[in-house]
Amino acid sequence: MGGQVRRKTHDKNGRSGHILAGFLAPHPPHLVYAENPPQNEPQAEGGWEQLRWAYERARRSLALLKPDVLLVHSPHWMTQQGHHFLGVPQLSGKSVDPIFPNIFRYRFALEVDVELAEACCAEGDRLGLYTKMMRNPNFRVDYGTITTLHMIRPEWDIPIVGLSANNSPYYLSTEQGLEEMDRLGKATRAAVEKTGRRAVVLASNTLCHWHFHQEPALPEDMSQERPHSYSGYKWDMRIIELLRQGKTAEVFRLLPQFIDEAFAEVKSGGFTWMFAAMGYPDIPGQLHGYGTVIGTGNAVMEWNLVAAGLAGSPTRARRAARA
Repeated sequence: MGGQVRRKTHDKNGRSGHILAGFLAPHPPHLVYAENPPQNEPQAEGGWEQLRWAYERARRSLALLKPDVLLVHSPHWMTQQGHHFLGVPQLSGKSVDPIFPNIFRYRFALEVDVELAEACCAEGDRLGLYTKMMRNPNFRVDYGTITTLHMIRPEWDIPIVGLSANNSPYYLSTEQGLEEMDRLGKATRAAVEKTGRRAVVLASNTLCHWHFHQEPALPEDMSQERPHSYSGYKWDMRIIELLRQGKTAEVFRLLPQFIDEAFAEVKSGGFTWMFAAMGYPDIPGQLHGYGTVIGTGNAVMEWNLVAAGLAGSPTRARRAARA
């Protein structure tokens, strides 16, 4: 379990800790591949521009927020026993996508905000979750975490906290599992406030996850890219429109049905964790863009609590919270 939470409600500049914003930040490794960054070995001819342009808009928003730390929940760091947190100050190595090693072989180097990670771990334990710090200095960070972080902040100049996917929604009922993710989000918010951080939370999730099982000879051939499932696409549009209208409570009422019928990756919990950390704000989400990758539906969206006047105001931000 994590150590004692240091009761610090302001940082060294006198700023109080709070969640600044949340981003739905999907992790198809194809987006990194298409950008041809120096860290990734394979080289592409482009592709998936609508999603890459969406991330460019999200990057500009993030830069204006000037966060101290980025917290990301990835479905591809799977831990069946408990919720784990990266707990090593610096991590580096090569991350390879086990499904798409032909497009993602990425050399990463990142800084972890261990104090905040330990605080999240301790707060989760306080709320009845099984939590654990990951202390292996040779740990290979998963491609979901890396893709989301690269696409939102390719400079890698902001410390991060990585959270694992306990996958309780897959082993329990969807509702039971997401209730656990709700507690994890509330623990995250408490830790951010108590450590004086100005934080952004990132849900590394695709929406509809029905996908093709064969890729074209040239992966970036956009003439072959389209939604795999029309019904899944319609579900994505329904959920996105509700999010754009700020109808948070309706989205969470529909979430189990959306998960079941669209095979939505939000089942892994990051989406619920993010909204719980933000206090389930009933504010319109900003859609930066939508596109498909091997048929899956991906939306880059933002909830700016600073612009809405909700950062640091948990009572107002929780108007749509569940009891």
